[in-house]
Amino acid sequence: MTRYILYRLAYSVIVVLGAVTVVFFLLYLTGDPVGQLLPLDATPADREALRSQLGFDQPFYIQYFRYISRLAHGDFGTSLRYRQDVMPLILQRVPATLKLTAASMLVALLIAIPAGIISALKRNTLIDSVTMFFALLGQCMPNFWLGLMLIVLFAVTWRILPPAGSGTWKHLVLPAITLGSYSAAILARLLRSSLLEVLNQDYIRTAQAKGLRNRTVLWIHAFRNASIPLVTIIGIQVGVLMGGAIVTEYVFAYPGLGRLVLEAISARDFPVVQASVLFIAVTISVVNLLVDISYVILDPRIRYD
Repeated sequence: MTRYILYRLAYSVIVVLGAVTVVFFLLYLTGDPVGQLLPLDATPADREALRSQLGFDQPFYIQYFRYISRLAHGDFGTSLRYRQDVMPLILQRVPATLKLTAASMLVALLIAIPAGIISALKRNTLIDSVTMFFALLGQCMPNFWLGLMLIVLFAVTWRILPPAGSGTWKHLVLPAITLGSYSAAILARLLRSSLLEVLNQDYIRTAQAKGLRNRTVLWIHAFRNASIPLVTIIGIQVGVLMGGAIVTEYVFAYPGLGRLVLEAISARDFPVVQASVLFIAVTISVVNLLVDISYVILDPRIRYD
């Protein structure tokens, strides 16, 4: 197990380095941001001086290896917009984004688990058809459109929840529903398929023949085995939620990491974008590692040798 974890950590380093490299290359293709950092009346000499100071006058490979070297020494750069270290800026926004991601996943699970179980137990009935219809609808709706509709309905028309900002749990409700609806649809459909497969196994019929209650058969025998693919998709959806939070945080003016990234892209603040992608890549890699370890807990037959 320890050897496997070390292997996955090494693999995660390669994945994170690949993500950082791709983002660095894409930002390099957009050109240097010197034009947005200086006033319109700046002279060409001023532009060249700033370009040289920031290192944008160097070839791509030199800029890249300098950036990797700084990362290796724990230097994530200085924001071109805020004129301060990047990491404190990101760490200020991370708690808000993690809180929104956790709330969104909670909403997704509260919807997906009952919907998937009911749909599997009521297979090929009207309840099954209606549940899967809404699951498909949840996958089809864009997050930004759903967010705007929720604002119009709950904030403008009914005045039940705040339309934007942060501070109380009420500010999390609409963004969490917006983000969690897509994941809930995927998880519900997956859980239904997994349960249908598990419920047809011989050991389930054996448990029923022994006289065990249906609730015991469902939760002890069926759901635990059907949850392995569910846990896999949950790990993937964490990355989807953190990525989808960029648009959702902007729609709800939520002060999280996603909104910071979007503002940094608009201002071409390269260090902030690069450090944010690095943080998200590391977070997703850690979550995927935890998902792999959870397989052993869910199914004792699984061993990492």
